Amino acid sequence: MSNILIVHAHPEPLSLTSALKDLAIRTLRSQGHVVQVSDLYAMGWKAIADEADFTDRVAAERLSYVAESRHAFASDSQSPDIEAEQKKLLWADAVLFSFPLWWFGAPAILKGWFDRVFTYGFAYGVGQHGGERWGDRYGEGVLAGRRAMLVVPIGGRLPHYSDRGVNGSLDDILWPIQHGTLFYPGFDVLPAFPVYQSDRMDDAGWGQVSTDFCLCLENLFTAAPIPFRTQNGGHYDASQRLKPGLGGGEGGTHIHLVQPGDPVETVAGRWQRAAF
Repeated sequence: MSNILIVHAHPEPLSLTSALKDLAIRTLRSQGHVVQVSDLYAMGWKAIADEADFTDRVAAERLSYVAESRHAFASDSQSPDIEAEQKKLLWADAVLFSFPLWWFGAPAILKGWFDRVFTYGFAYGVGQHGGERWGDRYGEGVLAGRRAMLVVPIGGRLPHYSDRGVNGSLDDILWPIQHGTLFYPGFDVLPAFPVYQSDRMDDAGWGQVSTDFCLCLENLFTAAPIPFRTQNGGHYDASQRLKPGLGGGEGGTHIHLVQPGDPVETVAGRWQRAAF
């Protein structure tokens, strides 16, 4: 039995995105897992990161959100809604992020959740900074050992989001969230569960999507995560650039995935990983 948090961002309870969230709750609980849900629209989540997030300001004359975030986390004076979401993340063994793809990204309310909840001292600014280490990030960090997966209904067709598709590869579109937001503080990030043409789905299509999604949830703790290279696993130099000979001569984000034949990464105190 595991603890699973679902962070859900859709304004319509009768949407396909919300139906997938409800299916996940039923399926995971039937498997014996404990499930919590942060339904951001239903909660009235405050999406704007501003001075109202801080009750004990370091500098009242000019807002430095980073400095205030650092102070609030260290002094245990965070906004209660931020602290509550952080406690859910620490409680969880896996987190599902359920949202529609809007303008090549997540809805603003979910971006605001990341902006406010992933504070300095919690999701970034942690670990030793010095020498060749740039802190505990990209494979290490407070959220290491937990799994994360995106559940993403999309209005467009699958070919539009392929490597040669007009919209670009879905992997590249989701890179800022999967690598820059989730892998950064330590999550093991699973491949996303996309649902294409989600706004014109018939009953037969929903039946197939439901079957596929339930199978995906069954494998939540056994499926291989995306093999992102760890920052401190030995593949990057002191300037945090990929070392010569790695990346297979490719460009773009794909060079930051562990490839067959690459040296095995070693992250002290955690694990070793080669390409899957």
